[in-house]
Amino acid sequence: MKSGFVTIIGRPNVGKSTLLNKILGQKIVIATDKAQTTRKRIKGILTDSHGQIVFVDTPGVHKPLNKLGEFLLDEAKIALPDADLILFLVDGSTSAGKGDKWIARNLLKTNIPVIIVMNKVDKIKKHEIVEENLLSYKTMFDKNLPVVKISAKTGRNIDTLLNNIYKKLPEGDILYPEDVVTDETMRDVAEEIIREKILLNTSDEIPHSVAVKIDKYSELEDIDKIYATIYCETKSQKGILIGKGGQLLKKIGTEARLDLEKIIEKKVFLGLEVKVEKDWRKKDNILKSFGYKEEN
Repeated sequence: MKSGFVTIIGRPNVGKSTLLNKILGQKIVIATDKAQTTRKRIKGILTDSHGQIVFVDTPGVHKPLNKLGEFLLDEAKIALPDADLILFLVDGSTSAGKGDKWIARNLLKTNIPVIIVMNKVDKIKKHEIVEENLLSYKTMFDKNLPVVKISAKTGRNIDTLLNNIYKKLPEGDILYPEDVVTDETMRDVAEEIIREKILLNTSDEIPHSVAVKIDKYSELEDIDKIYATIYCETKSQKGILIGKGGQLLKKIGTEARLDLEKIIEKKVFLGLEVKVEKDWRKKDNILKSFGYKEEN
């Protein structure tokens, strides 16, 4: 029996959350094509006949532009030292960029085993281009690292990846009960689902300027009642989020409620309101209240 912690790291938009959801066969982390979709470390737990893998999904690594950006980078850094294995997820449809090289140089000079996972290889039809891209990633490291080419979207070679992961993990008993797939609370899940619907329904600066906080979560026998506040940074952003006649806020709420009902497997009442918290991404006390700061 094998068990251990596997940290997934990479620059934004390489498909970390999509990969984790595909491996687990269900949605536990939100995934969009917007940068900073993942803002916190999230554990996803796979238990099968070989043992148990505790995956740690991390925010995409990028140069911090504010206090929130610093927190996101710290979340990725914190997840590395305790890992038994690191998956360095890269976009196989392109060659290595500055962000990949920064990660390799600053975060992956470690004695912890690393597997290069080339995602999105289904986008490239010519084998020689895939091999050229692969070489650009392999030459970033002094040692010869194992590589697995996958498609997180289609599930291609996921079984091969899991086999390679288990080979690297230590022998040991499972760390979580067999039926647990995440250690996230439903409050956490609800916040993330609401934020995902905002990301999918807005553009420009709004996705990065928004935080969601659950004010009240009541679990009743036949329905869960959730009240949440969406925080943005300006009055104009608030107007956009609410939309003409409240239509956009209603759309966000409906989409989030339907997703939550699938996860919870019962009816959900979701009440949303929008408030302005000017420059919240730059303020330590506000970041902490939104859950974006480590408690001392």
